[in-house]
Amino acid sequence: MSTLIHCDNLSKRFGSKTALANVSFSLQQGDVAALIGPNGAGKTTLFSILCGYLRADSGSVSLLGHKPGSSALCGLLAALPQDAQFDPAFSIGEQLDFYGRLQGLSHKAAKLETDRVLALVELSAQRKHKAAALSHGMRKRAAIAQAFIGSPRLVLLDEPTAGLDPAHALQIRQLISQLSSQLGSQVSFMISSHNIFELEQLCNKVLYLQQGQLSSPADNKDSDGAEQYLTLLLEQQADQPLLALLQQLPGLISVRPGQKNQLLLSYNSDQQPQFDLELLQCLAAHGYRYRNLIKGQTLEQKLFSAS
Repeated sequence: MSTLIHCDNLSKRFGSKTALANVSFSLQQGDVAALIGPNGAGKTTLFSILCGYLRADSGSVSLLGHKPGSSALCGLLAALPQDAQFDPAFSIGEQLDFYGRLQGLSHKAAKLETDRVLALVELSAQRKHKAAALSHGMRKRAAIAQAFIGSPRLVLLDEPTAGLDPAHALQIRQLISQLSSQLGSQVSFMISSHNIFELEQLCNKVLYLQQGQLSSPADNKDSDGAEQYLTLLLEQQADQPLLALLQQLPGLISVRPGQKNQLLLSYNSDQQPQFDLELLQCLAAHGYRYRNLIKGQTLEQKLFSAS
């Protein structure tokens, strides 16, 4: 497997603020990597350096053997910025044609390439539509199509589900998963998000950024089976009375807040399935509504289980 990205002691400051501090990692061909961290952790700064938009203050970066911003990366590296927008004056197809021409394709080849990438994201019928005529989810899919023009080997997706409702976010995750399966080792992905649990099924590699520093994830081996894990996504923020109620559940080992409106629970395996039933009964009896219950160890639990 060839190394597509190699960062060594990468650092970046903005005035007195340290955005990145000695970040080192490698990404191999065929990897689907999650770049995870809270807002302000340095994810977009790292993406901007990889794309050549910013220069690091110190350290080195190599992408496919080239420096960021090198003309040799044209067509090999693609990126979807978090707030990518389409020009409202032109159709989606016209803009994708234009991006193809920027990569050196002929007029005819650019149109064929637009047809190909729109088919990848199931938007062929929307070729002549302007962005305003598309739903938020469709616009995001069209933006992802832009990232695949020219058959790149490395695709960077910065918060691809940001601002989407749960249904549209699920569609985008499924689309990325399908593209990863279809293209196999031809394309490697790095996907940034502050939402840890949504990337669990997509990625085989985890990079966790916090305050500009890269944390070493805990060993991702399966647990010995003594503990079971649940991620509970509530419709409201968990309060202290709820935490106190959950602490009384038989078999509970730990409960703590995760991302927004999430609770991460672990419990003794010998309490299954009784624990699940008692948890749901507790929520219903005290008026707490939940949106999702995810069984199994999440990325956040894997990252911090050794701490």
